[in-house]
Amino acid sequence: MKQAIVNAVVHTGEEIIENGVIVIENGKIISVQKEIPNDIKQIDLKGNHIAAGFIDIQINGGEQYYFSQTPNEETIQDIYDSSLKFGTTHVLPCLISSSKETILKGIDAVRDYKAKYNNGVLGMHLEGPFLNPLKRGAHSIDQVRKPTNEELEEIIKHGKDIIKVITIAPECFTEEQLKMLLDSGIIISVGHSTITHKEAQFYFSKGINLVTHLFNAMTQFGHREPGLVGAVFENEKVYAPIILDGAHCDYAAAKVAYKLKQEKFFLISDATFLGRKVANFKWDNFDAHLENGFYRNEDGNLAGATISMKEAVQNAYNHLNVSADEAIKMANTRVASAIGMEDKIGKIKAGFPASFVQFSEDLSEIEVLNLEA
Repeated sequence: MKQAIVNAVVHTGEEIIENGVIVIENGKIISVQKEIPNDIKQIDLKGNHIAAGFIDIQINGGEQYYFSQTPNEETIQDIYDSSLKFGTTHVLPCLISSSKETILKGIDAVRDYKAKYNNGVLGMHLEGPFLNPLKRGAHSIDQVRKPTNEELEEIIKHGKDIIKVITIAPECFTEEQLKMLLDSGIIISVGHSTITHKEAQFYFSKGINLVTHLFNAMTQFGHREPGLVGAVFENEKVYAPIILDGAHCDYAAAKVAYKLKQEKFFLISDATFLGRKVANFKWDNFDAHLENGFYRNEDGNLAGATISMKEAVQNAYNHLNVSADEAIKMANTRVASAIGMEDKIGKIKAGFPASFVQFSEDLSEIEVLNLEA
């Protein structure tokens, strides 16, 4: 059945069209135009703004379940359904450092889920377990480890069609192991790492163009040793995602990062849970409780984020001095480009999914309009 979204300010990701019309059929965008078609169902946005739905490539839980604790289809559904409430139509559920058995179970769960449902679950983000223990953050010391050829081969073989992004500390890898990952087609993100500026540039020269939550769990910028942060700033090809909640990254630091990275700057939630409904959580060596809107552990340190992509976009608009269109791009078009899916999602364009956010001019109101089949 054909439908037409009419009377909208359309943010395509490439331009802004006043009084735009989006024609949809079977969950796909057929065209973006100015003329209103005859004799098809119309959805009147009454002058509201519309853009492609948000994409979150690092989300750990929904409103109820935590993927690394219960890596099953029920958790994936919770993450997807909860994300829709906050403007996000496409997700990569994130599995943090775990046993090999748990990792393989998570891969199977995502594969089985995707076989059943044609929605916005794109695959999986595997964050760890091959991280530097000195920068492990909230990851369990019992699970963080160096890769062996055998374990790495098994994870790649079992998950290369499901794992979209893997976060690693490259200093923990041999040259052979790094080549295995580079050849797998899985997008490598550098995070939880102690590498220097010089070492970072070496790894970026190998074709790694992404880091995990800029500023967090990495070597910082200094005037004598610019660190991984400095290498990200210097390298024009490297994408820089930010947890924009004012705690994981101060807004002033985010503003500097945006000025330097521009189109390579984008937003993630890294949410432990969405909606702040889970007040206390304990699993393995990981504990978190809500304190003034943030998750903290027993030592008072940050223990995962509570922010949604909707809030991140609003924070970008309110604190980074950018337009609404630019803030929206940080959550859709830029994210799609970072994971090599710019020809499939993240824009309002013919052939792309009919999954949108509609929003007010000042982004104070944002909600999903999901017409994807």
